[in-house]
Amino acid sequence: MWFVYLLLCDQKTFYIGITKDIRKRLLFHQEKKSFFTKKFSNFKLVHCERYESKTEAVRREKQIKKWSRVKKQMLMEGKLGINICTGFAEDLLGG
Repeated sequence: MWFVYLLLCDQKTFYIGITKDIRKRLLFHQEKKSFFTKKFSNFKLVHCERYESKTEAVRREKQIKKWSRVKKQMLMEGKLGINICTGFAEDLLGG
């Protein structure tokens, strides 16, 4: 299983990534080990999708990265897709 995920960083910037282990990857971000997200004081997982293959996940990640902020916001709000995994990740990170 592969996951495509969106983080909202400092309530203003979206970060889009892929991973095989969403919990481990979120901890990586939380511990400031990610070059791209370590500069932010906080982040929240706002969207996540699951894919069978890395190829599918990479394709979706690239698609979302090309979107406007408004379209990413719509995805975050559940208007453009099914958000499948934020609940368990938020539990892991304390909400």
